[in-house]
Amino acid sequence: MDRLTEMEAFATVVDQGGFTDAARKMGISKSAVSKHISSLETRLGARLLNRTTRRVSPTEIGLAYYDRARRVLNDAGEADALVSSMQSAPTGMLRVSVATDFGSMHLSPVLGDFLAQFPDVSVNLELDNRYIEMISEGYDAAIRVGEMEDSSLRARKIAETTIRMVASPGYLQRAGRPRRIEDLGAHKLLHYTNQANGAVWKMTSQTGEKRQIRTTGSFTVNDGQSLLNAAINGLGIAYLPSFLYASALAEGRVVDVMPELPKETQGIYVVYPPGKFTQPKVRAFIDYLAQTFARKGPDHW
Repeated sequence: MDRLTEMEAFATVVDQGGFTDAARKMGISKSAVSKHISSLETRLGARLLNRTTRRVSPTEIGLAYYDRARRVLNDAGEADALVSSMQSAPTGMLRVSVATDFGSMHLSPVLGDFLAQFPDVSVNLELDNRYIEMISEGYDAAIRVGEMEDSSLRARKIAETTIRMVASPGYLQRAGRPRRIEDLGAHKLLHYTNQANGAVWKMTSQTGEKRQIRTTGSFTVNDGQSLLNAAINGLGIAYLPSFLYASALAEGRVVDVMPELPKETQGIYVVYPPGKFTQPKVRAFIDYLAQTFARKGPDHW
């Protein structure tokens, strides 16, 4: 007889407290349940149930076996459910949070293809630079750039981006090009206002030393595109990800201020709620982004 069926019959008898109710629960005859239990006890060489005319209860060995058997059965059920969920078509509303810069420049333009592939899915895309609480705020997924903090959320890296200091050629002609990190103190450094560490740049010196630079300048803003525009217009030096400045760099509107410094890279991740099963719509979205951005970054955008 099938081991899993024997195990299920035994666990159901213990759960239901008797053969009659177990048979009803499993949708088989009482004699079939009895045969499964007898076969299991014979195979194990141990009595698992105490049988009386009034009740059925597990023996000491039976109780120990029941704990393990129930875990195995639960795992088997979850495995079946996983296959079913993976085969079901993605449907429903997908709520996604993404930083304004990456969302407007890179995510929004590719969502049309995603929606064409999955016509039963609709997307509610929220562009916001604040750090959201995914679960309590009801998001299905979020795109995050930078170091991943320890959390219960699951994450999948979809790309990498380089972080460099950029400025317009005109600004560097007027203010001079810094040769060492220490020289940055004499420059106008543009920075974010919406991040706790936005006024501090973390970088690596030519000698491999990790440095933190506190920025000073006449312009701060809570949007990366605006920082890039400020740099293009000669207001100072901005420290930005390549997915923002790549086009401007290729067109010569900005230049790499200190190309001799080691490259700093950050991951771009899709984060989503924990759990044994990922909803088909979320899994489809993650797989689509991983495929779409597979050839992007760290410098190619």
